[in-house]
Amino acid sequence: MMTDPIADMLTRIRNSNALGRKTVDVPASKMKVNIAEVLKREGFITNYHVEEMAPRSVIRLELRYGSEGEKAIRTITRVSKPGCRVYAGAKEMKPLLRGQGIYVLSTPKGILSDRDARKENVGGEVVCKVW
Repeated sequence: MMTDPIADMLTRIRNSNALGRKTVDVPASKMKVNIAEVLKREGFITNYHVEEMAPRSVIRLELRYGSEGEKAIRTITRVSKPGCRVYAGAKEMKPLLRGQGIYVLSTPKGILSDRDARKENVGGEVVCKVW
């Protein structure tokens, strides 16, 4: 039994990125699809799509690389864990690496990047950080 499916998703992305794979498959859920949408909007992945499979749907993420093979995702880590939730208000969030990275937040207005959360003036649970 998996206790933290979001951490599993991030680990699959991290491992595929380290191996230089073009795509990675992740078991689907609404929250994972929303996280994938934020990663696409912020330019960390090329695209994603949900594929209906027999036992369970799967999200296929297309990882992004530069023209010479440099990785768009250098680090992706879980911040808020099931045993220790981390919350941040809109005014508390500072840009990560001078705007090079993002925090992904679960807010009352949905899953947002820290930039969008500051624009919307909402805070929430800090799911992960990516740079």
